Amino acid sequence: MDVMLCTASIFNLCAISVDRFIAVLIPLNYNRKHVDLRQMVLLAATWILALAVASPIMFGINDVPGRDPSECKLENDDYVLYSSVCSFFIPCPIMLLLYCGMFRGLHHWEEARKAKLRSSIQACRKLQEAAASLPPLASLPPPLPPIIEREQSDVPDEPSTFNPDPHKRKRAKINSRERKAMKVLPVVVGAFLFCWTPFFVLHILRARCQDCHIPPALMSVVTWLGYVNSALNPVIYTIFNTEFRNFFKKVLHSCCS
Repeated sequence: MDVMLCTASIFNLCAISVDRFIAVLIPLNYNRKHVDLRQMVLLAATWILALAVASPIMFGINDVPGRDPSECKLENDDYVLYSSVCSFFIPCPIMLLLYCGMFRGLHHWEEARKAKLRSSIQACRKLQEAAASLPPLASLPPPLPPIIEREQSDVPDEPSTFNPDPHKRKRAKINSRERKAMKVLPVVVGAFLFCWTPFFVLHILRARCQDCHIPPALMSVVTWLGYVNSALNPVIYTIFNTEFRNFFKKVLHSCCS
């Protein structure tokens, strides 16, 4: 159970990175208001893969001769390597690559936005220069006679053909919102690496290096440090993410009332 829950916690962080990646780079296919099929698949895959990693223990791979039942630790060194690779050394690079892709995508979007802003400023300056070169109002010809004005007023106005692309507006709105939400990601990734890297490094070192003596107290500290990561994530999102904070307030208000 310990292996499955810890693995599920790490896989959930990986699933969040996949979800954020889609929200940033494919925003038109991302639905923030409802849980869609993709999110359900991510949640199901998280727990199925976590169960697959922990299933050898459920089938008795840890029941080796001479095992002390009072100690809760993994005795099979091959399984230690297997679980560490599946639970940390594969998800961790995936998360880092996805977050790097997100930062690059947002950086390109920011550069394109600045270029468009500079182009708009230059267009405004050209309009100002053109307006300054026009003759003053006093030199303009007199107004048309009333008959000509009435004839011109009978001409129907053509409808405007300006119709901004709603997809572009939606993409700009989502990218702006996701750019603000990305501020929390370095903190989440940093906390994840800080909490789990020592545990998995020592975990594999203890299994593969028979001559290495790792104090039980140190293993206990790094194990609890990994557990702390699951408690840190809600706190991090509450502090740095406005939407999560507002939702958390609503949940607390509904529970208290």
